[in-house]
Amino acid sequence: MDSKGVLYALAAYLIWGIAPVYFKLLHQVPATEILSHRVIWSCVFLVALLLALGKVGAVRQIFKQRRQWQTLLLTACFIATNWGIYIWSVNNGHILEASLGYYINPLLNVALGMVFLGEKLRRLQWFALMLALLGVLAQLAYFGSLPWIALVLALSFGLYGLFRKKVPVDPVAGLFVETLLLLPVALLYLGFHHSTAAMSDNDWSLNTLLVAAGIVTTVPLLCFIAAARHLPLSVLGFFQYIAPSLAFLLAVLVYGENFDPHNMLTFGFIWVALLVFVFDGLRQQRLRAKQKKPLPAKDGC
Repeated sequence: MDSKGVLYALAAYLIWGIAPVYFKLLHQVPATEILSHRVIWSCVFLVALLLALGKVGAVRQIFKQRRQWQTLLLTACFIATNWGIYIWSVNNGHILEASLGYYINPLLNVALGMVFLGEKLRRLQWFALMLALLGVLAQLAYFGSLPWIALVLALSFGLYGLFRKKVPVDPVAGLFVETLLLLPVALLYLGFHHSTAAMSDNDWSLNTLLVAAGIVTTVPLLCFIAAARHLPLSVLGFFQYIAPSLAFLLAVLVYGENFDPHNMLTFGFIWVALLVFVFDGLRQQRLRAKQKKPLPAKDGC
């Protein structure tokens, strides 16, 4: 296994996992304003990165292809929804449910692949999906409501990944175009909500945190992109459980969110579903490895 790829993957998922600590530091700022700053400063950071990497031409090529930038406009809406709900959930005491969303996400990706890409599910994948559905229904039965934060986070990120695959563009250029398309909305929003827009009136520590939103957004994503170049996606997939696990631990051990037996029932179904899902993935890897293994040569006459 490529050690450099492992380090990149760990960096990406560790940063995503401890991101609630950063957003908690901005608890006094409305989620919509944090989201606006996240878009603005990510755009600035990515401009510098594109210039440093000499990839400005890749951006021009995207805008020459109408279908590409229109698809990126759609993915920008999905990722903005994901970012906004996540920030709101962290700063309103719902980190636990946000972590549930990212546990559900790999299972939902399989379901999206079946619906939109015509992929066939294996028996154990069906079983894992049924267990996840039972977990959601258990919460509905007890609380009378769906875990909407978890479902919106999982669905928005799943749809983002699904449609992003349809755009064969440079990852950095693609992310820049997404943030660029969101930029007018972010600037207009801050223009009408002046609590953090006039940065000369803010405390320097608040400004530092707001500008850091660009780094918190882009650095783990770039680490993920680098990891994907060094590791097979099947291996990279096993790292994805680090982020929700860290968020779960932060929610319960640091921020004191309530994890009662009824929460345990929902999480229990999802965790068992993920164990089945991972087991099925490992089994398929072993089968593929056996099929690729050359047969021993027979002694000829």
